[in-house]
Amino acid sequence: MKDLVFATSNKGKLVELQGLVGEGVKIASLADYPQLGEIPETADTFEGNSELKARAVAMATGRWALADDSGLVVDALSGRPGVYSARYAPTDAERIAKLLAELGGVDDVKRTARFVCSLCLCSPTGEVVFTRGTCEGRIGHAPRGAHGFGYDPIFELPDGHTLAELTHDQKSGLSHRGHAFRLMVPELKARLGA
Repeated sequence: MKDLVFATSNKGKLVELQGLVGEGVKIASLADYPQLGEIPETADTFEGNSELKARAVAMATGRWALADDSGLVVDALSGRPGVYSARYAPTDAERIAKLLAELGGVDDVKRTARFVCSLCLCSPTGEVVFTRGTCEGRIGHAPRGAHGFGYDPIFELPDGHTLAELTHDQKSGLSHRGHAFRLMVPELKARLGA
């Protein structure tokens, strides 16, 4: 059995990845390496941030490492909040309020947006592989739905539902992270023999 460290403390992401790769790979997380602390995301691209995290973990642990960076890209805001999505404001509610205020008066046809997820797999010797997943939609005018987190309540899919109105399984099938994970699975299997 090969080992992989997923550079996250999010238990939901761990469960999702383990379900995709199966039992052939033992997946650890940052919770198993508290000495690593927080890895700064200082790059100006999703790929740059995912690589910073994956490379830092792979070098520190001597194991294959996987890291993700994701965010919301809004066309009418020249791509903002982008890599700063989680730091756009202090809380989810404040981030949503700030985004809706910035889009005040913007026509529906110009409220197009996408969630983006970059995954980086890094070997202990520095080999890197990237996958990118996206989820296309638009920004609504008010939050709807009780599921999800972050910008999910205002991110409308082409069918009009927000991500927060979907079940976990429905969202996983459509999400940017699920898309990037599914693209990464063959890479993981090829390199880790899962």
